[in-house]
Amino acid sequence: MTAIDSQEHQELLSRYAERYAEIASLAGGLAHEIRNPLSTISMNLDLLVEDLASSLEARDRRMLDKLHTVQSECRHLEEILDAFLQFARVGTLELQPVNLNDLVTSFLEFYRPQADETGIEISPHLEPGLPEVGGDDAVLRQMLMNLCRNATEAMPEGGRLEIQTAVDDAHVALVVIDNGHGIDAAAREKMFETFFSTRPSGSGLGLPTVRKIAQAHHGTITCESEPGQGTKFTIRLPIDTPRQP
Repeated sequence: MTAIDSQEHQELLSRYAERYAEIASLAGGLAHEIRNPLSTISMNLDLLVEDLASSLEARDRRMLDKLHTVQSECRHLEEILDAFLQFARVGTLELQPVNLNDLVTSFLEFYRPQADETGIEISPHLEPGLPEVGGDDAVLRQMLMNLCRNATEAMPEGGRLEIQTAVDDAHVALVVIDNGHGIDAAAREKMFETFFSTRPSGSGLGLPTVRKIAQAHHGTITCESEPGQGTKFTIRLPIDTPRQP
């Protein structure tokens, strides 16, 4: 690539980044505007449920059942908005030195009680002396959370969740393995597409957000899975990722 071609490429990337930031800002603003009236609706539903909770009238009990259904749908919408905001916010990150072993250890201290409640056994295997990578600590934690939630949903009756770190050539690998129900070939082809979900209540943004986070860190994500054989996600992040001063 010539110097002129390289300059044009950088200008194109810069325009793309500016355009993406503008779209992400608009999308995030729209999501917040939706959240405000949704919060008001949810609050008033809670008050109505509280008013009817002690009534024994058949008509009130039927109304209460309907209100519970609407409450459930409001919570689903709030979850979709949260997932969308996560997706929209991932763009240009401030990358600083991050040790994935420290990040995983800290995350598991937080996540282990949730895993215990659902019968998930967590098995970490972290390679000692792991090199640092350029990363955004909070965003990487969100990536790990999305992967662990995805694994937990694949093991509704409990199971084993293994988290590994290792050096892989010029990369550090973060591996999340579950022994859940697995993913068929058709779903694997679409799993990183926005709003694709195999669950009726899913937002379809969890795994696309994970991929977007990996790409924002100049990394990659791969998936190995078969129905009934569990699933393995591998995130590879370059050790020499450019970092902010």
